[in-house]
Amino acid sequence: MVKKITVVGAGNVGATTAQGIARSELARQVVMLDVVEGIPQGKALDQWESAPIEGFDTRVIGTNDYADTAGSDLIVVTAGIARKPGMSREDLLNTNATIVRQVSEQIRDTSPDAIVIMVSNPLDVMAYVCMTTTGFPRERVIGMAGVLDTARYRAFIAEELDVSVEDIQALVLGGHGDTMVPLASYTHVGGIPLTQLLDRERIEKLVERTRNGGAEIVSYLKTGSAYYAPAAAVVQMVEAIVRDKKRILPCSAWLQGEYGLEGLFLGVPCKLGARGLEGIIEVELTSKERIELHRSAQAVKETMALLR
Repeated sequence: MVKKITVVGAGNVGATTAQGIARSELARQVVMLDVVEGIPQGKALDQWESAPIEGFDTRVIGTNDYADTAGSDLIVVTAGIARKPGMSREDLLNTNATIVRQVSEQIRDTSPDAIVIMVSNPLDVMAYVCMTTTGFPRERVIGMAGVLDTARYRAFIAEELDVSVEDIQALVLGGHGDTMVPLASYTHVGGIPLTQLLDRERIEKLVERTRNGGAEIVSYLKTGSAYYAPAAAVVQMVEAIVRDKKRILPCSAWLQGEYGLEGLFLGVPCKLGARGLEGIIEVELTSKERIELHRSAQAVKETMALLR
């Protein structure tokens, strides 16, 4: 347990993340911050009032003032807007980049030793904005993407095979979007390679569904997007860091030559512990997987080039 964890953004993802962190008692205090007055205060009070029933003692508070976040050990950034009708991809990118840049300046000034988990989209580029703005080393800025994408992949495989999700081991690399790379060669069900249980066509359909996992939920909700699974993914990362578990999880990390790539954030297998990113694991890829990973990296770089 650490002293303080801050969640920036009190929307569905942020509020659900704060509740998950508090319920798991990963910090003595969880601070939920938002620019809208009353929203973080009301949601935080509601969560704290659930503590006697849920059985946790982590104190949850809401605020509009970064002074209340000072000295945070870990900060989760969910701030940003969703794409609106008539808004271009570049408009969304630069609007959220402005928000994340302002948030990152506050983080740098109030919690200079914090580890940051970036959730705002477009995820890989927002992690880059945060790292360059704060000046933090790559070990202390990590993007949440692969944990969520891998969870979706595992859920779809479990549904397809009618087996427990607990018996499925999988890995999804690459950018957080439709160029992500689910690795069929590293997917097993109870130790059995997925390729022995499903033919190539059915696996490709599962891969495609994974790539469109977020969009599938948006198509149902109409005016919203996923938040239960994203929040659960963040909590898993936070737990790995707070409890120094040394977990190997797919996260967006700043690459410095790994996989033949550098100068961008991209989803790769990461070791998470008390110091944040404690290592990047380079696994052997098939030629097809390597081509797809580099294609995904190129898509991230093209988005980075649109930053103003």
